[in-house]
Amino acid sequence: MPATASTSEFGPLPTAERWTLIGAVTAVTASGWGWMLYMDWMMHDMMRGGSSIAWMPPPAGVGGWSGYDFWMLFAMWAIMMVAMMTPSAVPMLRMYRIVQRNRSRQTLKVVPWMIFLVGYLASWAAFSAVISVVQWPLHEWGLLDPMMDSRSQLFSGILLIVAGLYQWTPWKDACLTLCRTPMQFLLARWKDGRAGALQMSFEHGLYCIGCCWALMLVLFAVGMMNMLWVAAITLFVIVEKALPSPARLFRTITGLLLASSGFWLLLLHFQGPA
Repeated sequence: MPATASTSEFGPLPTAERWTLIGAVTAVTASGWGWMLYMDWMMHDMMRGGSSIAWMPPPAGVGGWSGYDFWMLFAMWAIMMVAMMTPSAVPMLRMYRIVQRNRSRQTLKVVPWMIFLVGYLASWAAFSAVISVVQWPLHEWGLLDPMMDSRSQLFSGILLIVAGLYQWTPWKDACLTLCRTPMQFLLARWKDGRAGALQMSFEHGLYCIGCCWALMLVLFAVGMMNMLWVAAITLFVIVEKALPSPARLFRTITGLLLASSGFWLLLLHFQGPA
């Protein structure tokens, strides 16, 4: 696609195709949420003395982590990212399909939009591997319990402050702008073929990671398996991407809320028990 193309050259996606895309994305998202809810139920049932057998991170000081433990942690993060981040990719997937329809009219080779989704999710799988490496020592240091809840108000407070302050940075603004404008991204970075689609979508995913990584750290503060918070952060990401640019008021308010919550936890920590 030439960089000089304009958005007026592309018509809307037909209703049937639009609903097919939404249905497929919904199925992928629902599968991730179903797995997470099932694991959350099994972990809580096991903690209550039930018969469920669920994987949980080894407690601090009780032996070392095995390759299986790391794999399960990575799988948990990867599936969680599928559930949380796939819905926010719909605008980009829809625009990619619109561009491909235009190319098909010009008898150019068309790449299925699912290939683009695979590349996007691959970037979040890479993020899941990195964050799993980060989480591993947090259990060893006793900052997270086997249910992956924070044991430290100091730790939680610092994470919330970091997430809040990042909302105000130019890096957040730059990454969010590219995530929020799919046509401009495609016009500037278009590459042909399946390999090109994977490269474009992986790059788009990296910008989304640059936009949302600090929000994912909030899960360490509020509990990784706290499904209400997982749902709230998912909705937060969708709303933030959907708001018209630059949406600085929203980022200012949410950054203030996150940072002030973090400072409140630090105050509780340093005050100590009454």
